[in-house]
Amino acid sequence: MLEGNRVSRISVRGFAVASATAVTAVGSVVGVASGSTAQTTDDAEAVANDTTLLADIPVGQQAQVQTASLTAQADAQAIAADASARKDAEETARKKAAQDAIDKQKAAEKAEQERKEKEEAEAKAKAAGNLGNTPVQGSYSIAEIQAMAKSVVASDQWTCFSNIVDHESDWNYKAVNPSSGAYGLFQALPGTKMASAGADWQTNPATQIKWGLNYMESRYGSPCGAWSFWQANQWY
Repeated sequence: MLEGNRVSRISVRGFAVASATAVTAVGSVVGVASGSTAQTTDDAEAVANDTTLLADIPVGQQAQVQTASLTAQADAQAIAADASARKDAEETARKKAAQDAIDKQKAAEKAEQERKEKEEAEAKAKAAGNLGNTPVQGSYSIAEIQAMAKSVVASDQWTCFSNIVDHESDWNYKAVNPSSGAYGLFQALPGTKMASAGADWQTNPATQIKWGLNYMESRYGSPCGAWSFWQANQWY
């Protein structure tokens, strides 16, 4: 609603009046002071250089000019919103692609680890089977016994396994505890327990190794599990 002379304070920034009947909209409405007593003429003067007063536009074209101004503003806002949405979408897509790459790499590493573990388990199982076919000798050196053990014990469990044997028998497969009668590399009590791995448990370190490894894995989950228990209790 236009009121009295205050109409002259309504300005349209950037509009050029080409003639009394032709007005081209190139900007936007910058202020409406209708009904406001606080507005001063200085407001209009501040933008006089690039402002066309709405009052200077023929009445029949004022609505057209205002509509064009609002349309231009709406178009500009829509363009800005589209650009912002596009930028957000691109950023989201970039982050997703990066995360997908990370997940893919982790999956590949996990698959490779599982493959290696499977191959190692199969190799150890095969070695354990071959261990039972080890030719019986009259005696075995510590190096020979350790070589047998390394062929069936996982590399990441070797230190734990070796620590237990070091403390229990110092790799003497014929070691006997004079007090309890515990026997062999692992000081099985009674020694006859090792018969489950082979009848030659008293004289064949390979049989004792098969039994000892199975004991550690079945009771403690692994040689390192057994070693952790041994450290806390001095027995396992």
